[in-house]
Amino acid sequence: MKSLFRRFRSTPPELAGDDARALLADLPWLQRLEPARLARLFDLVALFQAGKTITPVHGLALDATQRRRLAALACLPLLEFGAEGLRGWSQVIVYPGAFRVHRQHHDDGTGVVAEWHEELAGESWEQGPLVLSWDDVEADLAEPEAGFQLVAHEMAHKLDALDGAMDGTPPLPAAWQRDWARDFQAAYEAFCARVDAGEDTPIDAYAAEAPEEFFAVATEYHFSAPDLLQREMPAVAAHLQRLYGASPIPAPA
Repeated sequence: MKSLFRRFRSTPPELAGDDARALLADLPWLQRLEPARLARLFDLVALFQAGKTITPVHGLALDATQRRRLAALACLPLLEFGAEGLRGWSQVIVYPGAFRVHRQHHDDGTGVVAEWHEELAGESWEQGPLVLSWDDVEADLAEPEAGFQLVAHEMAHKLDALDGAMDGTPPLPAAWQRDWARDFQAAYEAFCARVDAGEDTPIDAYAAEAPEEFFAVATEYHFSAPDLLQREMPAVAAHLQRLYGASPIPAPA
């Protein structure tokens, strides 16, 4: 895929040497990336910072270090996919903690409109901003092996939406997409059956909410507990290894 900065910029943005070293000091597990992949990450982080507006709200302030950290987490899932994964949106809204959203659903059959509120840690609009809770971002970094990785989860939704359908399948070559759909559907149905039976699953039961959430939750485990994902869902783990490459998280003991 052609990178966005080649398409729109004569000179690609770069992460200055001091900034790159500061990022490695802040997130030392990034040093587990192979040199070529680490260089790609630096390029993507520079592109992210040049093209995305990070907007803290409700009194939150983010310094340059925190903004780089957020950019790096968002770009990790793009190391193999490329800068095309940044297409179609321009803003990251960051709340201090969980945020409340209003939901509304109209039932076409009955005409009944249901309304409710939800407390969320993150949200990804198909053609809009990435919305995150900074408390949750920080909690994920404090316990990188806990099975949670909010930014990766929401970036999976961004990749999923690139083909115009939020269905748990990012845009892939045709043959791979067929294999992906087959393996993910089988794994999703088996997982839903376990959740419906009341089983206490090692993978977060939220993955049973919908195919797109299954993909996003599996993405979290790829970046936080890849061995667990491999044991529980080997076919899914293999696809995510191909899509994202090897995860630098967790750091070795």
